[in-house]
Amino acid sequence: MARGGHGRRLGLALGLLLALALAPRTLRAKPMVRKERVVRPDSELGERPPEDNQSFQYDHEAFLGKEDSKTFDQLTPDESKERLGKIVDRIDSDGDGFVTTEELKIWIKRVQKRYIYDNVAKVWKDYDRDKDDKISWEEYKQATYGYYLGNPAEFQDSSDHHTFKKMLPRDERRFKAADLDGDLTATREEFTAFLHPEEFEHMKEIVVLETLEDIDKNGDGFVDQDEYIEDMFSHEDNGPEPDWVLSEREQFSDFRDLNKDGKLDKDEIRHWILPQDYDHAQAEARHLVYESDKNKDEKLTKEEILDNWNMFVGSQATNYGEDLTKNHDEL
Repeated sequence: MARGGHGRRLGLALGLLLALALAPRTLRAKPMVRKERVVRPDSELGERPPEDNQSFQYDHEAFLGKEDSKTFDQLTPDESKERLGKIVDRIDSDGDGFVTTEELKIWIKRVQKRYIYDNVAKVWKDYDRDKDDKISWEEYKQATYGYYLGNPAEFQDSSDHHTFKKMLPRDERRFKAADLDGDLTATREEFTAFLHPEEFEHMKEIVVLETLEDIDKNGDGFVDQDEYIEDMFSHEDNGPEPDWVLSEREQFSDFRDLNKDGKLDKDEIRHWILPQDYDHAQAEARHLVYESDKNKDEKLTKEEILDNWNMFVGSQATNYGEDLTKNHDEL
């Protein structure tokens, strides 16, 4: 992701846990790059770096990823334009021949939701062991932690032991929060809330609590400035801190620490990681309109979009490029 962050999603370290459950290994060292903690409701959207306004890098990498951005290599420009044109007809929900910022925002949010549910569908069979179209806590626990639970001696002297010991009760707590009817069995909607809690209002407190637990190294129930910086940056030498770290210290003091007591409580963490005043889907929609609106009427014709097709095929408006490679009838 841009700005040196790896865009960590709080919707479970699913791949890490599953890999650990299947085969013990050493945990990765703390990354030397900047970590982004802010959770976006449109969770694949990150923050556009100011220096990238004149290129397609953000649009391609933020919504496609570096590897998936190559999807369109299999299509010629004419093929891409033809299929994109069909998608434009769907985005134009009122059929007036124009795509507004609001229509584009709604489309981006819709595609993002579809991505999330598609993601759940891909892993569903790994956990629904009895094929009853539900996933019980026991099924999830055995699929994710079964190796650890069955072979505890192998983990006694490894860092993985601490990881499992911490994550198992944490996952159970999250599962129970997602399980709205309290039967310890998750429907697809409940399992989606479990894997992607940032997308569900009733899961926001879990997101805040898990963030606090991750960063609060001294266990006092707060995040002080050093803990805040340590979560983003591993200072392994005695050299000066990078400029962005100094900037983050100022951010902590000036904007994160709202009551100026030198530490963040749960409310301040919530204000930080779950911002209510910035809609990244809206920002991306505005960006796409601004960059493509030749006559500056604040809405786009199909021709304006197709003239700037290379930006749109790199946007989440086309679901990581997948919509352009699907049959139109599937959309």
